[in-house]
Amino acid sequence: MQPIRVLVVDDSALMRKLIPQMLERDGSIQVVGTAMDGKFALAKIAELKPDVITLDLEMPRMDGTETLRELTRKHRLPVIVVSAHTTAGAAATFKALAMGALDFVAKPVDAFQHMDEIAAELISKIKIAAQSTIGATPALAQAPQPGKPTQPRAILPPTKIVAIGISTGGPNTLQYVLSQLPADFPGSILVVQHMPEGFTEMFARRLDGSCAIAVKEACSGDLLVAGRALIAPGNRHMRVRRMPLGAVTVLSDEDRVNGHRPSVDVLFRSVAQEFGARSIAALMTGMGDDGADAMGAVKAAGGLTIAQSAESCVVFGMPKAAIERGHAERVLSLDALANTLQAQCGIVRNEPVAGIAPQPAV
Repeated sequence: MQPIRVLVVDDSALMRKLIPQMLERDGSIQVVGTAMDGKFALAKIAELKPDVITLDLEMPRMDGTETLRELTRKHRLPVIVVSAHTTAGAAATFKALAMGALDFVAKPVDAFQHMDEIAAELISKIKIAAQSTIGATPALAQAPQPGKPTQPRAILPPTKIVAIGISTGGPNTLQYVLSQLPADFPGSILVVQHMPEGFTEMFARRLDGSCAIAVKEACSGDLLVAGRALIAPGNRHMRVRRMPLGAVTVLSDEDRVNGHRPSVDVLFRSVAQEFGARSIAALMTGMGDDGADAMGAVKAAGGLTIAQSAESCVVFGMPKAAIERGHAERVLSLDALANTLQAQCGIVRNEPVAGIAPQPAV
């Protein structure tokens, strides 16, 4: 097999040295060149013919955002953003993902201390990028953007609990689906998106701004209520627990599961145990098999299990694993998912999930 050809774009001389060193640990990857800004990168693409580009966002002359805009317009190449681990860096990263970047790796404060960990993550994501389906996710501009309700939301018990596991290609895919749900969506949504600590809070805020339902990063003790999605924080597992006054989320720092924290497996098993036939588990775009086995637990408990279809996935890994193991009852395209969730959760509110007490309007 031919090695994966990578072009490294970063204005830092140190990173232009470190990233190739990291990648050259893997014989299936070849760094064919480096560029100190977007103008140099665009000039080198025709000559070097890279398969994947790693892209810094904070660069002089032509920054990463403008470079990505040109790459999207002129070339169909997968881009992995190498992002600063800051609030500004997170904001720029999500903008880049919305523009078409496939995934990102967060720069640590001390690159030398965490070099092995970063190298493994970057190598893995470059391999995923080289096999990804560019353009699988519909453009966000095509997704309806309903406004927030003008009246205060009533805190209502959900008819069902929807647990979603998602990874590579997830930010745009999840926004596309959640933005199609109405403000009075009767289910409660829990999401594990594989994403590092420090990024999930801004991710939740961006989703909240583009969706009619409420979206927030989960905290321990958050009530599961209708019309709200809770995003598992980076580096924290998320479970659910039924309590006398309502079902709540429980976060923990336990060991990684399937190499991840948060892990989809942890969420799915918890939802299956607590809610049984009132649960829905959906595995969407992403590499690996996190959540595939635990989806079987949801199915065995009487819940509905859904896998995203291959043609609509950026990376058909997690859904494929669930399908191959016989745990996915339905295989749905991205366009069909929101309507299916609405149909399954229904509009009847007089049959609350056991353990979730009705709450007064606020």
